[in-house]
Formats: sequence, structure tokens, C-alpha cells
Amino acid sequence: MIVILKSGADDNVVEAVVARITELGLAPHISRGRFRTIIGAIGEEHPESIQLLEEITGVERVVPIMKPYKLASREFHPDSSVFKIGNVTVGEGFVTVIAGPCAIESEELMSEVAVSVKAAGASILRGGAYKPRTSPYAFQGLGEEGLKILRTVSDRLGMPAITEVMDPRDVDLVERYTDIFQIGARNMQNYNLLMEVGKTRKPVFLKRGLSAPIKEWLMSAEYILSQGNQQVIMCERGIRTFSDETRFTLDISAIPVVKEVSHLPVFVDPSHASGRRALVAPLALAAVAAGGDGLMIEVHSCPDKAKCDGPQALLPESFLELMTSIGKLARLLNKQVS
Repeated sequence: MIVILKSGADDNVVEAVVARITELGLAPHISRGRFRTIIGAIGEEHPESIQLLEEITGVERVVPIMKPYKLASREFHPDSSVFKIGNVTVGEGFVTVIAGPCAIESEELMSEVAVSVKAAGASILRGGAYKPRTSPYAFQGLGEEGLKILRTVSDRLGMPAITEVMDPRDVDLVERYTDIFQIGARNMQNYNLLMEVGKTRKPVFLKRGLSAPIKEWLMSAEYILSQGNQQVIMCERGIRTFSDETRFTLDISAIPVVKEVSHLPVFVDPSHASGRRALVAPLALAAVAAGGDGLMIEVHSCPDKAKCDGPQALLPESFLELMTSIGKLARLLNKQVS
């Protein structure tokens, strides 16, 4: 449930409500909006809880949250979340582009691609040090060596870095080198991993599972939020359907659906959704037009020799053309490319 405070309620009221919520065995989560403060009471509710909270001076009303995802809902947080990652703004009113190679192969390649994507307008650098592959014989990533390369290059260019973490035991190690944790589609329901990254205070980029309904995707975000980490980014990356013309089927409708019920930013990964270089640009523009807050795009200077997902990686010159189109579209929608 959520406790809505009266306009102008001061910190004493907040403290009283938080104390009462704690006494009831619930977890308090404070959300300060533009006009008033809302406090979530998360946990097993009892009929008398609402009355006990409404008795506190300064409380306007108490409203049960009907959705299973509480902290991710707009009922708890009516305003769209906007937050900073280094010098980059993520959320409503912005289109943030993450770009880089699928896998970190060498410092030379990482640096070459990073320079090109930054020059084109990307603001966050991606690169995988750990790669979840269908085959155990495929390239699995460089591990900590890859993390060090990513950190070196991102620091040199002043770009926040994002990389995937696959195992709860690796969270501390990956945290030392990255600015944003990526949770891949195959780990969307790895609840132990979600809780571990939730205990950190670094943003988490949560990809939708291969066959996950939107409600389950939001429930995975709830695991992260419930641990106190409020900086969660949702990423639609295509789902499995009967169609095999593309690698996955990009669910464009997920963007407005999630933004209607949740305050969390929604990004799209057109590279993994399509699996085909020629389809990345049209899907990326469709995502921005549908209200997406950002994109994750794979770029490689020599895709034919890439160790991972070469067929879907854009060449630097094609990425530059796409960024030009994204900038034009963003301006039409009164958004900024951040």
C-alpha cells in the first residue's frame, strides 16, 4: 500500500509514518514527488494497517496497491523516473544511446569502436566481459581482463560503462569496473542475482526474458527495487514467437505498456531483437517513435571477424547515420539526445 501525505507535510510527519510502517512489520520506501511525498509500505498487509496509518496527523489517505509489483508501479511513483549516470541523464524527455561491441575482444578494438561511437553521439559505452552463449564451446568473454579494458577505455573517453553480470558471486568484481550492471535476458529471473545487484547503488539495466510476460519482467525489477536500488532501466530486446524471419520478435508495444503502468525508463535493444544489421536502424527509430527512453546498439569496426554477434553489429559509419536520424526524430518529439 502507499501512504499519501498532505501537501506541505514536513519531515516529522515522514518520520512518524516510517516508524509506524516499521512497527507493522512492513518495509518503508519514500518517494518525493513534485507536489507531495508518498511512502510505500511493502510486505504482508493486515486489515488494521490502513486505519493505523490514516490516524497519523499529516496523512491524507492510504491506498492499497493492487498490482503485484509495488515499487515499480506508477501508483507508488507517479512521476517518471529520471536519474543521472555520471554526466548522462536517463529517463523521460531524453533519448540515451548505449553503443559498443557485443564482446570485449582487445583494448585496441574496444578503443577504436569507443572513439567512433562517442564521436557519433553515443553517451554510454557497452562491452561484454562475460558472454552467456548457447554453446559451451563458443567465446565466453575475457572475464576480468575484459573488465579492465572496458574501464580503461571508458575512463579515457569520459563515458559511463555498462557490462553484463551473470553470477551473484561476480557482483563485487564487476561493480569495481562498471557504472551500470546489465542483467541479460537469460538471467531476468535469476532472483539471487537480482537481489545482489539491488543491494548495490549502481544502476541496473534489466533485459526482458526470452518468453517473459511484461508482468514477470516488472516483478523482476521489483526484486531489485525491494533491496533499495531505485535506478532500474527496463530493456525490451525481443521475445520468442512463431516467426523466424528475425532472431527474435521486437515487441514495440511493450514500450507504451510498461510506461503506462511503471515509472521506470524503457530502452530497446534492436540489435539482439533483429539479429540482422539491415533491420537495426528501422527498429531503433520505431522504438524512439513509440516513446522509448533509449537504445542499446552493437557496433563493430570489422563485424565479419567479430567473436560474437557480428551479423547484427553496425559499422561505425552506419551508426553515425543512425545517430543523425535519431537526433532529428528526438527533436520532433521534444526530446534531447543525452
